Amino acid sequence: MSEHNKLPESYYRLLHELQAVDFVLVELALYLNTHPDDLAAIEQHNAFAAKKQHLKAQFDAEHGPLQQFGNSPVGAPYTWKQAPWPWQV
Repeated sequence: MSEHNKLPESYYRLLHELQAVDFVLVELALYLNTHPDDLAAIEQHNAFAAKKQHLKAQFDAEHGPLQQFGNSPVGAPYTWKQAPWPWQV
């Protein structure tokens, strides 16, 4: 059994939620490029952006840094090098 199979269910759940929120944010950004005055879409975008920040902070706290280069806090010892990375699961 590989180390990746031992990950808690919350690891996969949070990654899935983050992927779904990112999809919504991309679609809203594309929509807002052609409808910049749609206040409902802007509010929805901002709500999903806040949700993304919350999910990302939760993932970082529970499973280690999701992104590198200052986008996620790291622990001591430096935790970025610890696998699996999100793209490896």
